[in-house]
Amino acid sequence: MVVRAVLIIPTVFILVTLVFFLMRVVGNPITASVGDRLTEAQLAERLAAAGYDRPIIVQYVEYLGQIVRLDFGTTATDNRQISDIIVTYGAATLELVIYALIVALVIGIPLGMLAAYLRDRWPDAVLRILAIFAYATPVFFAGLLLKLTFSVWLGWLPLSGRADTRIAIALGRIENPTGIYILDALRLGNSTITLNVLSHAVLPALTLGLLTAGIFLRLVRTNVIGTLGSEYVDAARSRGVSELRLVRKHALKPALIPIITVMGLQIAMLLGGSVLTETTFGWRGLGFQLQQYLSARDFVAVQGIVAVLAVIVAVTNFLVDVIAALIDPRVRY
Repeated sequence: MVVRAVLIIPTVFILVTLVFFLMRVVGNPITASVGDRLTEAQLAERLAAAGYDRPIIVQYVEYLGQIVRLDFGTTATDNRQISDIIVTYGAATLELVIYALIVALVIGIPLGMLAAYLRDRWPDAVLRILAIFAYATPVFFAGLLLKLTFSVWLGWLPLSGRADTRIAIALGRIENPTGIYILDALRLGNSTITLNVLSHAVLPALTLGLLTAGIFLRLVRTNVIGTLGSEYVDAARSRGVSELRLVRKHALKPALIPIITVMGLQIAMLLGGSVLTETTFGWRGLGFQLQQYLSARDFVAVQGIVAVLAVIVAVTNFLVDVIAALIDPRVRY
């Protein structure tokens, strides 16, 4: 496990290096973002002040030094610290990812168990097809379909945003807000505000969660079927234990270990999917801001946000490995 922890450093180093040089392929960030609004003299002055007139390797070494100090830079378009952007909008993305994981677990695990219990029957075939559709459908397309169905046609759920405007203002005025609306709403103890926040979260959570639910469904099905063929399950079956009880009590727990292991990889997928989900639903999180900075060609901001997300993914994968090892002592790294 110590080796696994140490490997976080080269993983983050490789990711940060890739991001840095890929961003430089299109030129320097100042010219890309505001170069068309400056004279040549002003542009040269800005480049010198930011250090972009120096050799690329010098910029790279300096950037690594900033990363070590947890300084991810300052945006070129609005002159904000990347760390401030992470603090301001990171809570919204965290809240969305948690909602999506809950949706994925609530849908994927029970349906995976059901598919294993009804193996090779028509419900199993239907569930497998639905899992493929859930995984293969683009996030933005699923979001648009859900908005069209439940917001435009049926009018059941809000079209966009994290809460109604007046409620968002009220949540921002509480003392020491967490930025996670559901927690702040619960702190206020107002059921109307809580329900409003939850209603805004339903469609974004479904859009992002269904992507991972399809993976969980197929993974649980495969592992439960494999576990049902083990010797200790055969012994329980010979004692007259029902198939349903075998699935629930004997086969599920071993089948959850791969789910926990894969969950670390899914965090990266959810963070990537959050960019399109937040843009589709106007959910003002890191993904939404990242899209805004991409549109403005502010590559300093993009570079900093992606670097932070890379660190989060690497650390999350390590924590997931630790949890998997604690649950199943047979797991070793």
